[in-house]
Amino acid sequence: ARAIFLSDNSAIGVATTVNGVTIRLAVQRTQWLDHVHSVADSMPGIVPVVKGNGYGFRRWNLMPLAGELADEIAVGTIFEVRDIPTHVTPIVLTPTLTPPPKNLPLNTILTVGSAHHVIALTSAGWRGDVIIKLQSPTMRFGVTKQDFDLLMRDVRNAQFTLRGFSIHPPLEGDPKSHIENISSWIELLEPSQPIYVSHLDATAYAYLCGKFPDRSFRIRLGTSLWHGDKSALQLSADVVDHHPVESGTKAGYRQTLINGSGEIVLVGCGTAHGVNVLPDGRSPFHFRNQRLNLLEAPHMHTSMLFVARGRPMPSIGEWIDVQQPLTRVQVDLLQYL
Repeated sequence: ARAIFLSDNSAIGVATTVNGVTIRLAVQRTQWLDHVHSVADSMPGIVPVVKGNGYGFRRWNLMPLAGELADEIAVGTIFEVRDIPTHVTPIVLTPTLTPPPKNLPLNTILTVGSAHHVIALTSAGWRGDVIIKLQSPTMRFGVTKQDFDLLMRDVRNAQFTLRGFSIHPPLEGDPKSHIENISSWIELLEPSQPIYVSHLDATAYAYLCGKFPDRSFRIRLGTSLWHGDKSALQLSADVVDHHPVESGTKAGYRQTLINGSGEIVLVGCGTAHGVNVLPDGRSPFHFRNQRLNLLEAPHMHTSMLFVARGRPMPSIGEWIDVQQPLTRVQVDLLQYL
């Protein structure tokens, strides 16, 4: 196994052991890479998305691979551009009202979806390339059909260079409805400009490209690219300590009353890593295919569990499974197997 310790300042060091860390993402490297390349090969015009926590890998670990897959990489904000390789064009997905950093690469493409976004950039003295975001049923941000011509005029008056249009269908809904929504915009868009789409599978994307053969489509992929084969990924945390308790004892930050004898098990991860209770209130921790009960909600770098006497008990230093969305977890160790 090849282990990479991660830190917030992007420093990376290769480790030969996994002792002394808390939460790790273990990756079956060959299986995972086969999936990534298979998806990329099935999606001509792919634009890998590497944003936020880098889908659990951290952004700077995915960037070299993303740069091999395409000549454009999409990130979430203007502050994430710094991780993109210099030979790749950065596309910032989220419009900004904050002045772009002075060291923003000149080839960066920003997104605008309203006059407010254009005004913010011109007020900051920025002149560069933009993609116009089109409103979809998601209704997060994006220009409406009614305001489209006005925004096009604002972009021209601001002397921005238009580099395309983008539309972001919702996660819910079938591919047919997504294609219908995208198609409804086509006649308004300049034929020479590419159209960036999301949330289409390979079949739907191929159909869209075939429906409009004179248009250039590009597809932004994040979750389906990096997480499409979840069997290649395992999130786990180590047991830092445990000690026996008896019924009637109070423990934890919130002094939870313990009903029954057993062990308090201390796991080395918590809210500082993005680990919390599941949406339905259940514990995210598993050992030997059984859910382990939380004593109280995770806190900072530690989660306190209660295991009743006689139940399977993880040993100190043993790893237990963690059930959390990788899009929000900050791991301490990325381990390629």
